[in-house]
Amino acid sequence: MTAGMATPSQSQLRELALTEEEYHHAVRQLGRVPNQLELGMLGALWSEHCSYKTSRRLLSQLSSQAPQVVVGPGENAGVVDLGEGLLCCFKIESHNHPSAIEPVQGAATGVGGILRDVFAMGARPVALLDALRFGELGDAAQRHRFAKVVAGVGHYGNCIGVPTVGGETYFDAAYQGNCLVNAMCVGLVTAPRLLHAVARGVGNPVLLVGADTGRDGIHGATFASVQLDEGAEERRPAVQVGNPFLEKCLMEACLELAGSSALLGLQDCGAAGLTSSCAEMARRGGVGIRLDLDNVARRELGMTPYEVMLSESQERMVLVVERGRVEEVRAVFDRWELRSDVVGEVIAPEELQITAEGEMVAQLPLRVLVDGFLPRRPRSSRPPRVERERGAAALTGALPWTLEETWLRLLASPNCADTSWIYRQYDHQVGDDTVVLPGWDAAVVRLRGREDGLAITVDGAHRSSLLDPRRGAQLAVAEAVRNLACLGARPLALTNCLNFGDPDREEVMWQLEEAVAGMADACRQLALPVVSGNVSLYNDLSGASIPPTPVVGVVGLVDDIRRLPGPGFAAAGDLVYLVGAETAGLGGSELQRLLGGRVLGPPPELDLELEGRASAAVRQLVCEGVARSAHDCSLGGLAVALAECCVAGGLGAVVRLREGPIPADGVHDLLFGEGSGRFLLSVEQGGAGRVEEVCASRGVPCSRLGEVGGDRVEIRGVAGIPLAAASAARREGIAGPMAGPVL
Repeated sequence: MTAGMATPSQSQLRELALTEEEYHHAVRQLGRVPNQLELGMLGALWSEHCSYKTSRRLLSQLSSQAPQVVVGPGENAGVVDLGEGLLCCFKIESHNHPSAIEPVQGAATGVGGILRDVFAMGARPVALLDALRFGELGDAAQRHRFAKVVAGVGHYGNCIGVPTVGGETYFDAAYQGNCLVNAMCVGLVTAPRLLHAVARGVGNPVLLVGADTGRDGIHGATFASVQLDEGAEERRPAVQVGNPFLEKCLMEACLELAGSSALLGLQDCGAAGLTSSCAEMARRGGVGIRLDLDNVARRELGMTPYEVMLSESQERMVLVVERGRVEEVRAVFDRWELRSDVVGEVIAPEELQITAEGEMVAQLPLRVLVDGFLPRRPRSSRPPRVERERGAAALTGALPWTLEETWLRLLASPNCADTSWIYRQYDHQVGDDTVVLPGWDAAVVRLRGREDGLAITVDGAHRSSLLDPRRGAQLAVAEAVRNLACLGARPLALTNCLNFGDPDREEVMWQLEEAVAGMADACRQLALPVVSGNVSLYNDLSGASIPPTPVVGVVGLVDDIRRLPGPGFAAAGDLVYLVGAETAGLGGSELQRLLGGRVLGPPPELDLELEGRASAAVRQLVCEGVARSAHDCSLGGLAVALAECCVAGGLGAVVRLREGPIPADGVHDLLFGEGSGRFLLSVEQGGAGRVEEVCASRGVPCSRLGEVGGDRVEIRGVAGIPLAAASAARREGIAGPMAGPVL
């Protein structure tokens, strides 16, 4: 084996995302100095992206225990039981740093990676969603990045033939230097075909299938574990390049083999490439793997063992196959015109052994390579200074607009506006199973041969998370549950993507601790197991961190897809109800963002127990067919939610928010405050009694606000806007700026 290397310099260690302390920790565990290849492999698997060394102790607070959970965290994706032998696999992951450097390929390969995580479980992907964060659209560079990321998401999903059915996009100056691109995939598999990423059986061959190995993506995992800086453009070679047409063939070949006794284990060759895929499969199986790099097909000349082992070239999978059945497996890949090579075998010693040109070039015990990272000591953490002035005047200052102007400006905000500019670039109906289309609270996908359907949503924390990360994470979970309730869906399980800045900063570490604790509280209260997820740290540019941004994806079951409510008010004369507490709050609100001021004030109030009861009440009313439309109140508050229901249904409404006059200092809070746990429902005249009965039985406040009809959105005694003006404002919120020049 090649000799160990001299003590690396600080710059060499930084390239590997290792500290000097971690280097010496590796030397002590190995009892020798690692060579360059071994050090690169250690750096990749010990990186924050692969080891979760900072967040692991915190994530133990998130429970995955529930009767419907089949596979929890630790595999490629989480799995829940949908009944009748059908399983749902799903996960969300980030591709933030690559998308900041190369938006099209960064976003596209993020989609490709999450697709492989799902079909590595033997599941056919049936839906994609995304959660995106960018700076203000008034900036041409941000418009460019946004347009390219959307193009990348659409390109990969459209080409591979998996519908992108929903998502969430949020714009704020705090993401000017660091966009966030989180991709979620959902797949379906029958129980006998479920696969696992485990190597077993000494002597069984290891195959590398799919694309040839190139130099793209080297140090991708370590790149995702350090801050961006002014030299970020130099990291462009660390961004992978995707080929969705090849991945389509790879997916079909792997799914054809799912359930075959010849295929013993399957793993996506993603972050850290062959190093992570082989090491993690072997570690799970209590065995080792020996690789012969001479058998790894390469698309570039002169590649070193270091480059081969750390390449993150896309569209590759690692398989463990039963001895004597290699040709049977390879015949499937041949039929799909894909390369498949035997590159190694399972061995008894729990090591990853690498040979090249007949020489052992690396030999690392898996206990060191996979589990031997130096855990981050519990860092000191402290809350940042947050201004908590109370009262509308302190939160918004003197508004420069009338109430009507404010209302229209909120509707035209890209965070409240029509998102069709985005999803029209996605093929959201390929496969013909999308029942509820993008643009509303949640998507629904048909389960063939069944009356029920799969509801899916993705939601994230907004500005209020900066005021209180614990509350922000809770609000994200609660909103996801509300979004499913609007379609009558019973939530089953959650996946998360925790996007934060540099945890070496005390304020950021505190934000991470608080957000995970808040998510754990909310999931426990709302009976949601957490079955998969991803942590993305070091989202900083030159020392400036993003706000804490926990994102969640939730799947649930709709009992009968034939009884889904519409996306807006359905008929003139229907009654409009507010279900849930009237409490609101302007702290961290969209109105505050529009005013361009600081993020201050108390975050929105949240009662998790009431959230659960209100969602259950709305779910019951939808399932019974009483609610003709249902929509939760979120960004922009009650006034924006009301206008959204009117615009979606093409009908105005006249409502009264409360009896008697509204104090002048409370009108903005009442209209535009973003209190949690509130829904707007429309019902036929004869359904009023049932709404009030169900809400009373569950201890949920509800009030009749008014009726659907007319060509205005009218709040009696307060403000009113023409329906046509509301429609135009929403239509132009994103499409308008994106019609302008981009860099």
